[in-house]
Amino acid sequence: MRSISVEERRTRLSARHRLDAGARTAPAADDVAGIVRSLVALHATDPATVHLSVAARSATVKPADIERALYEDRTLVRLLAMRRTMFVAPVDFLGALRSSVTDALAVKQRRTYCKLIEQAGVVDGDVAAWWAEVERETHDALLSLGAATGAQLSKAVPRLRTAVDASPGKAYSRPTNITTWMLVVLGAEGKIVRGRPKGSWASSQYSWEPIETWLPDGIPDVPADEARAEVVRRWLTAFGPAPVPDIKWWTGWTVAHVRSALARLDTVEVDLDGVTGVVLADDVEPAPSVEPAAALLPALDPTPMAWQSREWFLGPHAGALFDRNGNIGPTVWWDGRIVGGWAQRGSGEIVFRLLEDVGAEAEARVAAEAERIGAWFGDLRTIPRFRTPLERELTA
Repeated sequence: MRSISVEERRTRLSARHRLDAGARTAPAADDVAGIVRSLVALHATDPATVHLSVAARSATVKPADIERALYEDRTLVRLLAMRRTMFVAPVDFLGALRSSVTDALAVKQRRTYCKLIEQAGVVDGDVAAWWAEVERETHDALLSLGAATGAQLSKAVPRLRTAVDASPGKAYSRPTNITTWMLVVLGAEGKIVRGRPKGSWASSQYSWEPIETWLPDGIPDVPADEARAEVVRRWLTAFGPAPVPDIKWWTGWTVAHVRSALARLDTVEVDLDGVTGVVLADDVEPAPSVEPAAALLPALDPTPMAWQSREWFLGPHAGALFDRNGNIGPTVWWDGRIVGGWAQRGSGEIVFRLLEDVGAEAEARVAAEAERIGAWFGDLRTIPRFRTPLERELTA
């Protein structure tokens, strides 16, 4: 069994996640979809993460280039996927994601929502049949409108305004209409997609469009076993080698599904500092060295969020950089590992704190990168959706 050291894993991470010195100015640095593909998909729960994850890896891409890829070229699409988390993924990945993740998500969420509607007693008769009717009405309305916000759809489809109390008897209970629930299910089914948001690139107020106008050819059908294998193949290409529990955590699948996917791939086991990991069989050669660079990754960036076991690049810094629910805040990277955190103040200034000694040259490069990211923001000010101890301290 070949051993792959922590240092080699960090080298792989730097090169494959475009965190080395040459990545930001390489010929491929202006390929937004290519940057996303190198990370499998971008976390998008916080809309700013998508743009800032790309910005951290390119010195040439501007916010308008990312918006063009999302809303004009449509090489990327925003969707709920693994672990019911929002992602931005390449369009050529949608077939695999739909068959391996989102189809099951739609079934689960529809069942949950119908149960809540039934418990609330706000619909007479067969709730599942009623839900199916409202699904068709909503999709038809969106086809007619072309694009619409949730509020506009609820005006066009009166039954979307059906109010349900999802937490009866609780102090925080408050009836809400089913519009968002319906959009979640239709999105997971691949019938509608999130379009351009209102306001800036950090806004989360999206319009919706029918899949028929967004992707005329639709989302391809892929057999579920093949789809799961493709998801794991892409993940191992970007994040391997890794222990199998990391794959299970990222996908949100059962162990059986992960093992089944791995069985369809040509992989080998490797030793990761005393822990058994897996890697694609054609990816066992030592990684070539790369020149280290400073990087300021945003909250929820896919690089730190893609593994369950993070000690090999995180070190002792979890308490300062994660919230209580496991969401990571903005991080400072050097040579394939986390060395600090950063934040944007109300003035627009990017401030950082190093949590370990990296030397004067590295610190100077971090300062230069902070200045570059500050200029990239321009006049926009954002606050991470999930705030962490260090980020709060830096902005106090």
